[in-house]
Amino acid sequence: MAERSFWGWGWEERFPDEGARRQMGQAIGALLGVSAMEPLPPPELDEIALPTPRVEIPEALSGFCTAGRRERATRTYGRSYPDIVRGFRGDFGPAPDFVARPRTEQEVAAVLAWCSAERVAAIPYGGGTSVVGGVEAALPAGFAGAACVDMTRMGRVISVDALSRTARIEAGATGPVLEAQLAERGMTLRHFPQSFEFSTLGGWIATRAGGHFATVYTHIDDLVASARLVTPSGVIEPLALPGSGAGPDPNRLTLGSEGILGIITEATVRVRPRPAWRARVSVRFEDFGRAVEATRRIAQSGLFPANCRLLDAREAQLHSIAFDGSHILLLGFESDEAPREAWVAEALSLCAEQGGSPTAPVKVTTGEGAERGGDQSAAWRSAFIDAPYLSNTLVSLGVVVDTFETACTWSGFEALHEDVVRSVREAMRGACGQGRISCRFTHVYPDGPAPYYTFLAPGRRGHEVEQWGAIKAAASEALLRHGATITHHHAVGRVHKPWYLRQTPGPFVDALRAVKARLDPAQVLNPGVLFDSPPGGVDPRP
Repeated sequence: MAERSFWGWGWEERFPDEGARRQMGQAIGALLGVSAMEPLPPPELDEIALPTPRVEIPEALSGFCTAGRRERATRTYGRSYPDIVRGFRGDFGPAPDFVARPRTEQEVAAVLAWCSAERVAAIPYGGGTSVVGGVEAALPAGFAGAACVDMTRMGRVISVDALSRTARIEAGATGPVLEAQLAERGMTLRHFPQSFEFSTLGGWIATRAGGHFATVYTHIDDLVASARLVTPSGVIEPLALPGSGAGPDPNRLTLGSEGILGIITEATVRVRPRPAWRARVSVRFEDFGRAVEATRRIAQSGLFPANCRLLDAREAQLHSIAFDGSHILLLGFESDEAPREAWVAEALSLCAEQGGSPTAPVKVTTGEGAERGGDQSAAWRSAFIDAPYLSNTLVSLGVVVDTFETACTWSGFEALHEDVVRSVREAMRGACGQGRISCRFTHVYPDGPAPYYTFLAPGRRGHEVEQWGAIKAAASEALLRHGATITHHHAVGRVHKPWYLRQTPGPFVDALRAVKARLDPAQVLNPGVLFDSPPGGVDPRP
């Protein structure tokens, strides 16, 4: 049976052997202009130092809880670059004391009640794919221990309303699990984040995850009709409606709450029939500025393509899409009803006005074939889903690598991009001697793009996390200098918290603290995420 890696991304069997990693080390060394990078061996589960549990599993919860070695190690971290580095080094100091795997909402409530009474932190856990320190039990003083609350046993599609095109789904359903169940009913949620294989519906909602669609339905927010939140003080479940003007929307409190207010147990989401018609085409540009302009015009045209992802030349090369120095715009249109040839033609016309030319004829697929394809867009999607596995190999080679993303206005993009690239390059030179940075747009809106950057630099063994921190800080400061968001879809967690607190109005953060104090009086839910928890785990204010 395949096992999840306890220290890195994905399945253990996907980690390359030493020979393959040595070849990768040669290729990365050549790319960065340094000598071949030598791989180190990964840790063994029975050799890592796992701390002794500070609390014992209570009898009342013993039927669905475990303190097993693999279970605790696997859930110690998310899967950010510093998480994987620490796991690869065998550092599992923040391991939870036990893992709860509830099967019902009643068991979720029981865990929260016990944690509140015993001052044990409760860390909600979906697929464990957080890249911002969102599932780590990094506890402030005053806690007796930490319990990881893994929701993946609650993964059913409860019901589907085909007429209203909604589905009620338990929050622990991973992407493949919920899509397989929806497919039996001819439906799809069509939300495919890069972590799709492992992440869960509840995790998507808690972190406001970005998904498949590059326009219109860009976030899980757009697909949620209602989310049910179990808190230590009771259950919050808004009505599942197409829209409402009845005061502030309770769903907007749950979306992006990152596990600090309660645990999402189920949601009613907007689904759709599986696409029966799809068209894909890749457009080549020699000038990046003109490619950006073409992308802006498409985003503001009302054509709303499902895919509208612009890759700069380095990003195209990194993902083996193009090696001739051209910038590539990946366009895709889809429909479950009528074809959209006119939309494709108009988008290509807008590209042609900026010097863009298709790399191949438009590829149209229908019926079951609409889910597949063999062009550059399909190659990109495959590389996109598999990319996180590369992190494990690069960490074993001592490479400093990560991504960061943001959103800004079209009028502000040029200055932002120039500053980000300059700042990150300077930081890489200072911390690592050199490095590479590339950019792509993951989503586009009428008022601006969501740029997504990748940086790659040679690390110094034992200092990689510090080097990463210097580069990450430089990138984050550049984003805030230009009024861009610290994150478009990667969430806040602990990594982005310093910049989140600077970009978010102070009175709003105070109000959020007050809401947490009301819903989670003992302050046990995911302490330290979004904002610092009060000393001792209890709000000291009157």
